[in-house]
Amino acid sequence: MRLYVVQRILGMLLMLFSSSMLPPIVVSQIYDDGSSLAFIKGFAVTLIAGAMIWLPVRKERRELRLRDGFVIVAAFWVVLGTFGAAPLLFSTAPSMTITDAVFEAISGLTTTGATVLSGLDFLPKSILYYRQQLQWLGGMGIIVLAVAVLPMLGVGGMQLYRAETPGPVKDTKLTPRITQTAKALWYIYLSLTIICAISYFFAGMDPFDAICHSFSTVAIGGFSTHDASMGYFTDNIFIEQIAILFMFLSGVNFSLHFFAWRSNSILHYLEDPEFKAYTLIMIGTLFVVLTGLYMSNEYDTVSETFRKGLFQVVSIATTTGFTTTDFSVWPGTLPVLLLFASFIGGCAGSTGGGMKVIRCVLLFKQGLREVHRLVHPNAEVPVKLGSMPVPQRVIDAVWGFLAVYVALFVLMMIVVLATGIDQVTAFSAIAASLNNLGPGLGDVASGFSGINNISKWVCICAMLLGRLEIFTLLVLVSPAFWRH
Repeated sequence: MRLYVVQRILGMLLMLFSSSMLPPIVVSQIYDDGSSLAFIKGFAVTLIAGAMIWLPVRKERRELRLRDGFVIVAAFWVVLGTFGAAPLLFSTAPSMTITDAVFEAISGLTTTGATVLSGLDFLPKSILYYRQQLQWLGGMGIIVLAVAVLPMLGVGGMQLYRAETPGPVKDTKLTPRITQTAKALWYIYLSLTIICAISYFFAGMDPFDAICHSFSTVAIGGFSTHDASMGYFTDNIFIEQIAILFMFLSGVNFSLHFFAWRSNSILHYLEDPEFKAYTLIMIGTLFVVLTGLYMSNEYDTVSETFRKGLFQVVSIATTTGFTTTDFSVWPGTLPVLLLFASFIGGCAGSTGGGMKVIRCVLLFKQGLREVHRLVHPNAEVPVKLGSMPVPQRVIDAVWGFLAVYVALFVLMMIVVLATGIDQVTAFSAIAASLNNLGPGLGDVASGFSGINNISKWVCICAMLLGRLEIFTLLVLVSPAFWRH
């Protein structure tokens, strides 16, 4: 382990992150909301801390190794979340405790969208903008952004990319060079954000709301500038349709967007087994939800039933977390069904949370193979994605991920239950955090402000585990990782 290398990179990245607190200062000045000082203090504290970490080891030039990359990713997300909370902690409106400030910052950066704030419509514009910006930066991953910047600083980035990129297959690159890959991902991400913001604006949002909601839509974050979330714009069907489109697109593997753009063809979408499964899951969930809402006469008209059902299915299934209605009070099993849809989440290589569609597809195919083996014990039946057999190593990794995922889920839920939280709230709070979803059921249906501090810290850990897909953090507690 090259700790000086880790320290140098962490210091540089923290200094880089401090610049994210400058745009809210401009927003504060434009709207004269009195929050500039909080962001100036946050910027100064973060920049000085980064400089103090970097200066003692600034001449370190050794190459970054894979193990160093895991430490940097894990440490940076924890440190970044802590310092990202600084402006919220320094702010007088809202007045937040350390626990709440860290919770809000981590929720933003991990694109979870769970919040402890209320009265959003009356908060300073700079605070609202900062929350949305945190989600946008976290959406594709600050580490991936840093991969495109680090070569200018004399540091290779493949180790960081492999540690941060979501999904079971880590080594697929869009371009021959890792920096080009990172830049390609960000160009696509930025383009989708700009198109989404322009679309929101022409659909009727004011410029501030259009920019802020485009950040959280493409990031699949779910933060809003209004307490009613997207329900604030419930009279505008065009805004809902734009949100649905971009939530769906952002839940797709960004490499498919890249190949479609480069080849000027949609065939890559139609040929991709994960995309087909993603679409089928959406359609199947939508059918069940619409049937349930219609049979229960939840809404007065068929069109309203379709609008509310479609929006919530896409929002929850992609783990975005926007709401146009309180789905937690829907009849029967529908709220639980939506919550379980978030366990699947978006595609690998997307900004979505959850276990990822490709893992669920592989688990399903592996289950079918085992059934086939019961009938034909000696048969060699490969698990395939499309026409390509999947290496057994990948299958083993998927099963390992599921086992650890379930074990951690149960453990964290038990801890939350032990604090006195009821079963529905505990289950949905951990599900919403680990899947980076945001809204839950029970006492966390409208926010996490009502749960105790211990439960909030458990949820913070769940958010980080979900964003980095568990193993990136768990590998650090493995004795083998620290052996020379």
